[in-house]
Order: sequence, then structure tokens, then C-alpha cells
Amino acid sequence: MRIIRSVYYKSYKKIYWLSFVLVICCLVLLLVKDAMATHFTAEQLRTLFVLGIAVYLWVADPIPTGAGSILIIALLMVFQLADSMEEAVVGFLSPAIYFIFMLSIISQVLIKAGVDGIVARFLLKMSKGGPKFIIIGLPLFSLLLPVLLPSAVARFKMLLPLIDRLNDYFALGEQSPFRKYGIHVIGMINQHATMIVYTGGGFPILASQLLRDYQIADLGWLDWFLLMAPPIWIGSILTLLFVYNYISRQSRKISYSNVPSSTSSILKEDQGEPSKQMWIVSISFFVMVLTWVVTDPQQVPLLLPPMLLVVFYAIPKIDLVTNSDIRKLDWENFLLLGASFSLGSVLETNGTASQLAQLLMKIVPEGAGVVLSVSIIAIMVFILRFFFIVPSSAIIVIFPVVMSYSHQVGLPPVPLALLIIMIVGSMIILPIHTTTTYLASQTLAYSRKEQVFIGLFSSTVFFITAILAALYFW
Repeated sequence: MRIIRSVYYKSYKKIYWLSFVLVICCLVLLLVKDAMATHFTAEQLRTLFVLGIAVYLWVADPIPTGAGSILIIALLMVFQLADSMEEAVVGFLSPAIYFIFMLSIISQVLIKAGVDGIVARFLLKMSKGGPKFIIIGLPLFSLLLPVLLPSAVARFKMLLPLIDRLNDYFALGEQSPFRKYGIHVIGMINQHATMIVYTGGGFPILASQLLRDYQIADLGWLDWFLLMAPPIWIGSILTLLFVYNYISRQSRKISYSNVPSSTSSILKEDQGEPSKQMWIVSISFFVMVLTWVVTDPQQVPLLLPPMLLVVFYAIPKIDLVTNSDIRKLDWENFLLLGASFSLGSVLETNGTASQLAQLLMKIVPEGAGVVLSVSIIAIMVFILRFFFIVPSSAIIVIFPVVMSYSHQVGLPPVPLALLIIMIVGSMIILPIHTTTTYLASQTLAYSRKEQVFIGLFSSTVFFITAILAALYFW
């Protein structure tokens, strides 16, 4: 969350302010006009007021994230939206929060043990035939890597030095199409690939928990993979083809005649026998993933394997998890997620989400078919997502409102829920829409105009892919 308060964020602040004020004004006009018609109660109007404050805190970021999250909890009590403090902080009981933290710790352990080195050596061996081989292999590898390394940011930080080293070795220059393409893969495709498994990062973990909390579906690890991976892979491949052609046309054609035929010298630098500790970490992590695949989540809670694994990594003879590691975790994000879940619970329990859905239903013409209804819902989700910086806060606000809408028009809940998740998780129009796209923009591999253009195209491709998947696949 510290990243979004950077100088780069400030350059977009005016755009967000103008857009945010415009949307709020439109919503206020709608509420004033239709509040009586849609039968908003006094409690529901107070809930909407707190929701507006929460969105303002998440978008404009006027105060530190942790303090803003505490304010939201306090407002739930001040406006009597929660009967007790226990009810106000109920969001902190969500398993998703602790799931995210367990995987954050495990991701740090994997890097500390040198598992990222194995990945780097694999890519180096794959690049022996020159840049053309890595151009094909890097995105394919990135689309599967979330299974092994559950953090998009960790994957980015692991692959960026490797891309720079290969770019230097191939003598292609700092602004080379190869480097630009590689940064796109680890900054954007990497972000999309996070969703192929719900253990791929914080956002899919959060999304899978929402599916369970709202009693839509209790998907296992393999169920999620089979549903989400195909459309994400299709969208990623289409985007990659476009980006490759775009970069090729915008840049000078590279001659590979002087490029070394192998990366043996780099491989020599990275040679070294895997340590016993690394083997222990790798095998135990594989056992955890295998447990998710073969066990029933109702019999073996999803949170149990990573909890046991963290404890295992902390035993004295391994000593890869310390108190210092725990203190370094993003506790601001913990407060944000907990407060968001609490607010989401209030929206659902007092009927505010359902009433908002009825208000939004007026956009859909009477007698509209499933295709038109799904398309309109997708457009609403796309527009709402644009005004949020992080996908986690966006999904918590958007999900209950739109899912209530589905019940009103009789749409199947599972396809619609996955549609929301895919659209929210794949938006990368602005660099600040996700952490990895922000980090990619900081490399200066491409201009801000190129970032917005490619991000808009990519988000549109995933938007269309999500609609088609909801209608014909899910």
C-alpha cells in the first residue's frame, strides 16, 4: 500500500478526483430521486454513507491505509450499523485474511531458501537458443508459475533481474523490444496468471473466500483451476500476440546475427548444488499443493496446510520463519481487508446491497435476455473497478452489490461471480491498478502512453473473454 502513495500515483490523482466526484454526484442524484421508490431504510442510507466514505479513503488515500481502516470500523459503531464491537470486527474472522498472510510468509521462505534460483536457471537453460526461445518460453512459464510461487510481486522481483541480465547478454540495449516484451510479461501477464489458482496471490484467495461467504460455491483447488485457467490463458495469449506485433512494429527490427548462441557463461555464474534446506522447502511446499488438489475442502480446511507449513518452516533446525519475518508483513493490508469484510457483511445483512442492485436494475431494459443482461452487468463492473486502485478493495465492494443483482434477474450465480472476479482482477489500464503493473512502469521500459494503450487493450480482451466464458463455459 505504500507504493500507491508514490510520485507516480500523484500524476493520476487529478484524473481520479474528477472521475470520482462525477460518479459520486451521479449516485447522489439517483439516490435522492429514487430512494423512496426503492424503499431504502434509514439504516441502509447510513450504510451507503459509510460506504461512500470507505470508497473515498481507498481511492483518494487522504490518510494512512491502516488509520482509514480503523475509521471505517469506528463508523460502523458510530452510525449504529453494528450492534456490538464483536459484530463490527467480524471481518477479521474471515479465513481469507489469514490465508493471504500464510502464503505471504511461505512466499518469503521460498525465496529465502533459493527456490527462485531454480526457476532462474530453468529459464536460462530455456534461452540457450537466443531471445526467440525466451520470447515463447517466458510467457508460457509465467502462466504456470503461480502454482509454484503464490505472489505476483515476488514473481516479478524474481524475474526482472533475469530479464535484464539476458537483455544485456544478448546486447540488445536498455530500450530493446526484447526487454519491453519481457517487462510486459512479468508486469501484466504475470498479474493475470495470478488468478489461475486461488492460491496464486492475495486477490484470488480473497475472491474464493467471497464465493464461500455468500454461499455461491465451495470450489476446491482443482475446481478453481479448471474453471479459471482456460479463459485466462486464452485472454493472455491473445494479448501477447497483440503486444508482440505492436512492439515489433513500434521498434526497430533486431538483428540476431551477433547474438551469442548460448547462455553458458551466465549459467556458470548461477551454478551451484541445491542445498538440503532448499530441497526440504521445495518438497514440503509441493506436499501442501498436493494436499489442496486431492483433499475435500470441507474435510480439510484450506487454511490448515499452509498454517502447518509455516510452523514447520519455523522449527529450530530449519529456522526460515522468525519473529522479524512476521513483523515485516503488510499489516496495513490486514486492517484494510478486515475492515472491508466487516463493511461487506453489513451491506449484505441489512439489505443495502440488494436495494442497490434493484436501483441498478433500472439500467437493464425490461425483457432483456441473458446475453444483454450479462453484458450490462460486465460494463458496470468494468466501470466501477476503474475507480479502485487495488483489486482487493474493489472486489469486496462490487461483489455483494452485483451478486444481489443476479438474484433479481435470475442469472446463475456461479458464472456471474466468476465474471466479476475475472474483470476486477484483470484491469490494468493505469499502472496504479495493480502493484506489478506499477513496478513494471518504474522500469521505464515503455512510455506512459504505451502503458495505457496496452493496458486498455488487455483489459478489454479480458472483459470480452469473461463475458463469453460466463455465457458459454462457466
